[in-house]
Amino acid sequence: MLWVRTAIFLVLLPGTLFFYLPLWLARSATSFAPLGPLRFIGLPFLLVGSAALLWCMRDFVVRGRGSPAPIDPPRELVVRSLYRFVRNPMYDAGVVILPGDFLWSQTAVLLAYTALVSLGFHLFVVLYEEPALSRQFGEAYREYCARVPRWVPRLRAQ
Repeated sequence: MLWVRTAIFLVLLPGTLFFYLPLWLARSATSFAPLGPLRFIGLPFLLVGSAALLWCMRDFVVRGRGSPAPIDPPRELVVRSLYRFVRNPMYDAGVVILPGDFLWSQTAVLLAYTALVSLGFHLFVVLYEEPALSRQFGEAYREYCARVPRWVPRLRAQ
């Protein structure tokens, strides 16, 4: 059942933020600098970001015994896998996917959307998620924060 709840969350939240809404915005805007075949440069962004997002979702279910949904949080602090390199790999994955959306659609509105979503992620993490995780996991989370950066991945795992 946990896999089903995680899949529903994936379709509803990341699916909306990174695919449905950008597609809708791109369809309602005009292309500003047609790239022609160069639009395919966006595909690696889409693929790598999507793979990282799915990997993190799997880690939440398998290692955290919960889902990424705030109403169904993990019971264990997830600090392995991609979380050894950066504390917020799911958000980072989204910030990789969105430039892929922009390159594929070639609409300027998606640049502004990417900036807005990135700012929203930062505010959500700093104002809600980090304090909540600190309360839930205590010193283990604070030590993790001291070792692993919030946004820019380290090249070596910690």
